Amino acid sequence: MHAYLAEFIGTALLILFGNGVVANVCLNKTKGNNAGWIVITAGWGIAVFVGAFCANEYSGAHLNPAVSIAMLIADKLPADIAIGYIAAQMAGAMLGAILVFVFYREHFRATEDADAKLACFCTSDNIRNPIQSLICETIGTLALILPIFLMVAPSVSIGGPDSNSLTPTLGLGTLGLIPVGILVFGIGLSLGGTTGYAINPARDLGPRIIHFLLPIEGKRDSDWSYAWIPVVGPILGGMLAAMIFRFVIVAV
Repeated sequence: MHAYLAEFIGTALLILFGNGVVANVCLNKTKGNNAGWIVITAGWGIAVFVGAFCANEYSGAHLNPAVSIAMLIADKLPADIAIGYIAAQMAGAMLGAILVFVFYREHFRATEDADAKLACFCTSDNIRNPIQSLICETIGTLALILPIFLMVAPSVSIGGPDSNSLTPTLGLGTLGLIPVGILVFGIGLSLGGTTGYAINPARDLGPRIIHFLLPIEGKRDSDWSYAWIPVVGPILGGMLAAMIFRFVIVAV
């Protein structure tokens, strides 16, 4: 399987399971209605593991533009491949959001709360403060990507037998993906209370676009005034993680 296809499928699964658990908790008349924050954070941890497990062998399982940009800055990923990865991640996230809507369509109809419907697609801050929210998303993504860099084998590299199968790998084996899922679970529990921890531009922007496009009954606007924060914050956090890893940790 081509690395770009793996990123597309892996990110679609990430959103299907991740936004799926949000829909299960937030929408009316579901089995999981009002199950709470721990269910959401646990579901997202599992979502990351499932998506990464399926894509890891073929693409290194970035599933996140912030990870791909961090790999680029760490000099472990060519720019042209990074662009392809990010495009595949965005497309996969949009497909995953569509599948969540199709799956929970009757429950979207049964829910009057337009904010709850939006939450099934993308994040928002609980207290509207753009600078503070940007800081939270930056720190949250730093807390994701720097530990991932520290978990990997020293041979973080581009691999593959030929140019058509270049695999920007983080060096994480199958068992190594379990700590990543636990890491996301922990970030949600510890750092998710302010902005909902997007920590992934594709995870937020792709589904937000789908929310805007879909004919969802009783939906609100897609909160575009906030949309830049879960894009810029994670990118900044990923860049910071890569610079710390490359110029501080590796250098010494």
